Amino acid sequence: MRVMHVMAGAAEGGAENIMLESVLALAEAGHTQHVVTRQENLFRIEKFKQAGISVDLATFNRLWPLPTQGTIRRSIKAFKPDIIEYWMGRAGQFAPKAYRNRSIGWYGGYYKLARFTKCEWHVGLTIDLLRHIREQGVPEDRSAIIHTYADFTGSAPADRAALDTPADAPVALALARLHEKKGLDTLLDATAKVPGLYVWIAGEGPLEADLKAHCARLGLGDRVRFLGWRNDRGALLEACDVVAFPSRYEPFGTVTVDAWAASRPLVAADAAGPAAYVKDGVNGLLIPKNDVDALANALTRVITDKALAARIVEGGRASYEAQFNKAAFQRDSAALYERIRDHAGPFEG
Repeated sequence: MRVMHVMAGAAEGGAENIMLESVLALAEAGHTQHVVTRQENLFRIEKFKQAGISVDLATFNRLWPLPTQGTIRRSIKAFKPDIIEYWMGRAGQFAPKAYRNRSIGWYGGYYKLARFTKCEWHVGLTIDLLRHIREQGVPEDRSAIIHTYADFTGSAPADRAALDTPADAPVALALARLHEKKGLDTLLDATAKVPGLYVWIAGEGPLEADLKAHCARLGLGDRVRFLGWRNDRGALLEACDVVAFPSRYEPFGTVTVDAWAASRPLVAADAAGPAAYVKDGVNGLLIPKNDVDALANALTRVITDKALAARIVEGGRASYEAQFNKAAFQRDSAALYERIRDHAGPFEG
């Protein structure tokens, strides 16, 4: 199968990680691939090249779209893809109409269908995103769920000493953009109520200064570490004791799958994405959004009740193996791609 991927994307981010890991998993499964992306995506570009995946660069400037449209058309004609997948709404707006019957729009959020009018096929990351796609008028036979996956096999734990964290301290890990939607202020407030708990926050974003100031006001400077963006989340997961996921808004949240894949207990707020998949007391602890006391209590329970932690880790691992491992992603992707290729026929360009 020849698959072309088109993504603008930021330099870093959750959806960007999903795209990278998806392309690498498809390469492992034997698919021949080509990527069109921004030149700022240096880490991903290097990973693609290491995997033998060719890359073309484009600006994805909506105010001057002609250069990007030209790059995509030339890439299509040269690569001759069976499938073209447009990751997120900005990429979808550059799709050429001539290849609509083999084009997929990928939804990592509640995007408007107008961004993917030149894509006949639509993929949602979650059950609720699939509902959103179909409510906009996409037929059932042109829409599907393909869950993300995580695989941290072989990841060595991060060095706690290098992160100024005692070896025997309980550590909560938050993998999140520093944005109001992510609820990290709630996590800091909760941390102040859990004596001895250390927190690692891995991410960048516009609220960095505000969150650090709030941390200082709470007197948490000795227990909270702002790590910036990290490309070694497997190592951080291996070194932490619990994953904290306090988001106010989250269409899905790969953090859920990351915790399950790494066999770490998960404490998640009931934003739409986590609420659809996390069963309280079974594969995680689910708490109300913006509830400082509930978050503090849940974190305390997990770090003090080893039986509870073990039980939700076991449940999380079962959920992971059922829907979110690499083999499931490769299988479901291949099945959809085969349907599209059968429908579109051989590439003629």
